Amino acid sequence: MMKNFAFGKPALAVAAALLALVGCASKPDNYYTLASPVAAADAAPSTLGSPAPLYVELAPVAVPERFARPQMVVRRPGGSVQVEVLEQHRWASSFENELRDALASNISARLGALDVTKGGRQTSQPVWRIAVQLRQFDAVDGGRVDASFSWTLRRSDEARTVVCQLNVGEPVGSGMDAVAQGAQRVTAAAAAAMARSVSAARANPASTACANGQMNG
Repeated sequence: MMKNFAFGKPALAVAAALLALVGCASKPDNYYTLASPVAAADAAPSTLGSPAPLYVELAPVAVPERFARPQMVVRRPGGSVQVEVLEQHRWASSFENELRDALASNISARLGALDVTKGGRQTSQPVWRIAVQLRQFDAVDGGRVDASFSWTLRRSDEARTVVCQLNVGEPVGSGMDAVAQGAQRVTAAAAAAMARSVSAARANPASTACANGQMNG
């Protein structure tokens, strides 16, 4: 027994060393969020408790299939057609869920509205329903983040549907932190445009023009 135990010590030591090397070689995952706080100057007072409280509901965001994952997807620089799926750099949740949550919270803050995306309103209360489609999202490390959004607006007690679109881009520095921050700014810009379109539709029920001036239909 003593002989076998002594013989096993070197093997255990080698195994421990190998595990240590593997641990050192593997980098921990880095997690990012698309959500960002709305500046006080851009936030609206809450409409809850007012005679006309405002409710918004964001449908699941439609995204290209290649983005329906938690890993960050970046395009190689120089106009390359190749993309990289970064296993070590991930969004806090699947990209489409992260985008939906960030847009919903930003829009509701800018409008002073209650986000009822996941419930929380009586069926008798009208709600502005926003359906968003992400058409393009190109991120290049040390280059730019460019995105193209389209969305529809419809109040639950109206037949009118307004269709909008927006192209937005941000220059970014080097590194995934800079890319994530650029993606945050793009998301915030899209949310601001969506909030403006809701405000314009509320102010003029006969209007079919989006606040960003890029309305179709």
